[in-house]
Amino acid sequence: MEVAISHRASQRERMLYKERFSGNADVLYLQDLEGVDRLSAARRADVLLGWNPGLDLGAELLQEMQNVRLVQLVSAGADHLDPSALPAGAVLCSNAGAFAEPMAEHVLAMALALGKRLLRGHEELRQGILDQRTPSRALRGSTVGIVGYGGIGRAVADVFRPFGCPILAINRSGRIEDPVDFRGTLERLPDLLAQSDIVVLCLALTPATRGLIGKRELSFLREESIFINVARAAIVNEDALYEHLAEHPKALAGIDVWWEEPFRGQPFRMRRPFLDLPNVLGSPHNSGVTEGALFAGLDRAVQNVVRFLEGEPLHGTLRREDLFTV
Repeated sequence: MEVAISHRASQRERMLYKERFSGNADVLYLQDLEGVDRLSAARRADVLLGWNPGLDLGAELLQEMQNVRLVQLVSAGADHLDPSALPAGAVLCSNAGAFAEPMAEHVLAMALALGKRLLRGHEELRQGILDQRTPSRALRGSTVGIVGYGGIGRAVADVFRPFGCPILAINRSGRIEDPVDFRGTLERLPDLLAQSDIVVLCLALTPATRGLIGKRELSFLREESIFINVARAAIVNEDALYEHLAEHPKALAGIDVWWEEPFRGQPFRMRRPFLDLPNVLGSPHNSGVTEGALFAGLDRAVQNVVRFLEGEPLHGTLRREDLFTV
């Protein structure tokens, strides 16, 4: 068996591959090869592992990799994949939940910073204003609604439970075994939005979830709700969210993901001036990036490849109908 690595691997990563794949597979570093050698290696590969194979290799080389039986992503999201460029018979796996714990910490930090007016208070102090009268919000006991209760959603629930927060959870199947206070499918989204003090988006971007949150859905939010998105920006209508926050100054939003990011080769651009709004806290799509988290996530993806090589059940299997040409 041969495992092809689509991205340029560091020495530390190469040591990991050598250790994990020893006795099971040879490793092909496609970025080390050129021309005929690269094409030959790509055609031989049984497994393709990478962050963004399409961007790393290009559609033409991907289409030559018809022997590949598993495409394993290191990223948790798979919305950057173009299914038409992938080997027709390959199983596709994302690295779902790999960065759940740091992302959950980021969500908690955003909720606290927004509710406690930390950014607003800091700016007022810079202006010589010492406001001790405006109350901040208590997080304890707040109802937390989690849209997309998978690996990240479970981790988010775990960080809020010590605050005595009721947890409302929905996902695509509605099958949730954790002890939550409300469970359902996306059909129950209006109920979750209306009952939550804090709403956290954790679900994957698919054709079914693109634009899921628009003006109608935002109208269900409580007047002083905290809305946090660590999933994908395109799940939310950009104009609708901006207008909602501008028109409802008591509403708060933590935004980690943006509608135009350089990940797909385009420059970062903010079409609406979200950061001019005093009720918005932004971060640069780094909720899962803590020291050591990326390497740990890579190791998790590698272990899924090992499961494939040893004939064991896989984690994070994707349905092709949940992908779309980007």
